[in-house]
Amino acid sequence: MPKLIFAILVLVAGVAACIILKSKGKKTLASLLMIAAVLLGLGSIALASVQTVPTGHTGVVTTFGRVENTTLDSGVHVVLPWQNVVKMDNRVQKQTAELPCFSSDIQEVNLTYTINYQIKKSDAQTIYRTIGVDYYHTVIQPCITESVKVVTARYTAEQLVGKRNELAAAIEEDLADKLLNYNIELVSTSIENMDFTNAFTDAVEAKQVAQQNKLRAETEAEQKVIEAKAAAEVRKVNADAEAYEVRAKAEAEAEANRMISESLTQALINYTYAQRWDGKLPTVMTGEGSSMIPVLDVNQLLPKQTPEEE
Repeated sequence: MPKLIFAILVLVAGVAACIILKSKGKKTLASLLMIAAVLLGLGSIALASVQTVPTGHTGVVTTFGRVENTTLDSGVHVVLPWQNVVKMDNRVQKQTAELPCFSSDIQEVNLTYTINYQIKKSDAQTIYRTIGVDYYHTVIQPCITESVKVVTARYTAEQLVGKRNELAAAIEEDLADKLLNYNIELVSTSIENMDFTNAFTDAVEAKQVAQQNKLRAETEAEQKVIEAKAAAEVRKVNADAEAYEVRAKAEAEAEANRMISESLTQALINYTYAQRWDGKLPTVMTGEGSSMIPVLDVNQLLPKQTPEEE
């Protein structure tokens, strides 16, 4: 449209200049100026009829502000000089919002929320007709603010920390439904940051430290119980081993004594006694004279003869 207005102004200016020059008797110059003005005006009209739609955009054709029923793909197109082509971006677009929110227990938290969205080619005309070109600030930003604040208020501050993925999924689901009503597709979202007050952060940190200390104490206590059980088991094994050793030794001695007892005979006993005799006879004390009388038992010195030897 601006090019068409420029062409019309050039033609009007050319005609006016020709009239003035002719009135002054400069017909040749007036004719040349008229030809130049016509050529310049026609060139401007031709340029106004050629429209280019960039890649990733959809052209919405308007005639004096009224939206036509046709759209243009990316490329070069020829339209009527008085028609205008609005370029609607249908690529995936990214926006980040900083949002102050409150949890269900009235704890303040600032969320940095990022979304990726896009409009479909088939919806570009409808969006331009009903919303306009600045659809992000018109509908998307208010929807983001509402969804984030409403969903965040369902959780306590502590839950926001521990259930971040659940929170992100709930916000995305709520926001996607809202934007779908405006023919805008939500591609993906993410919670990039959650910033709590210093007081709450310190309280959470203190609680985490207390839980870690408790866990460490429980672990150490369990370790001591395990070590005590292991030591008791070792002592039991050692006691069993000692008892087994004593029992085995006793059984061995008993067996040795049994074998020795079975191997002893009276003849062997007498012979051993005779071998160890030092040649002195036993004596006994007599009466008042205190004389010593040797006692000799020949049977104690000589081995007994078996019936066969007799």
